Amino acid sequence: MQPVVRVHSTTVVIPSSNIDTDQIIPARFLTTTTKQGLGRQLFADWRYHPDGTPVAEFVLNRPESSGAQVLVAGRNFGCGSSREHAPWALLDFGFRAVISTEIADIFRGNSLKNGLLPIVVDDATSRWLLDHPGAEIDIDLNTCRLTLPTGVSVAFLLEAFARHCLLHGVDELGYLQSCLDDIQRYEAARSW
Repeated sequence: MQPVVRVHSTTVVIPSSNIDTDQIIPARFLTTTTKQGLGRQLFADWRYHPDGTPVAEFVLNRPESSGAQVLVAGRNFGCGSSREHAPWALLDFGFRAVISTEIADIFRGNSLKNGLLPIVVDDATSRWLLDHPGAEIDIDLNTCRLTLPTGVSVAFLLEAFARHCLLHGVDELGYLQSCLDDIQRYEAARSW
């Protein structure tokens, strides 16, 4: 997992609300246990015609979306069934953060465990981002602040342990492994 300290990027906007995990990565692509290549299937039913050709007007198929690391979506992003493949697909496509006014709890947890930063913002900030696709924003995980190109800076909440793991590029197992010396010292000092 790559550390997430700062994300400075343009945004891609999908203004729809209630985007569920089956829309993010359709169930027919859940046959893999590897993360690589899932970005090709991200929003597959929206990105491609039934014959597999790209839908030219879909935002991820437009040249201006190339290289963007931040997805801005409508309310209740990542709802529906629990599938870790959804953040895997977003990360494999190149996104490092998702911004919405509401992010489903299970999707949020899966994102944090895999290095994708889910950011919940207030309605006014969301409206500005939705109205300005392609805006160049700055996300600073050290201060937990999102800065718009207007200079407006808003704080976002992030649980301390998840923040630590993102900043250091480790998942929960990686964190435990980093504490191995302390664990071994503790175990050696215990009297059974």
